Amino acid sequence: MRNTRQVIGKRGEDEACRLLEEMGHTIICRNWRHGHLEIDIISLKENGLHIVEVKSLAAPAVTAPETKVNRSKRVKMVAGAKAFLNSDERKALPADMEVFFDVVSVIFDGPDFEIEYYPQAFIPIYD
Repeated sequence: MRNTRQVIGKRGEDEACRLLEEMGHTIICRNWRHGHLEIDIISLKENGLHIVEVKSLAAPAVTAPETKVNRSKRVKMVAGAKAFLNSDERKALPADMEVFFDVVSVIFDGPDFEIEYYPQAFIPIYD
């Protein structure tokens, strides 16, 4: 049985996929895992590969969901992207694509929701 947080998270990812597909993205995979790393959505659009973090909350939200993509989460997203780029799944994709790090924020209020897409939400800094 799923808890409320898992249900909201799954529903948020479903809505995020719908939005991205409406915007011309092709969803490559969802909930891609490598060890302890997870990427919510990996999509492809003509301008490159998109690593997408989805943050979903139920109303009333005290803080905006997208602010929860802090430095620690960004570091994990970049590490996940590196792992994906070195994986077998990556081999089926075009070789020289730019990689973008995006965030989708979803706030649910019963059956209604507000969704925001933040393309290129951050540019990673490599140490």
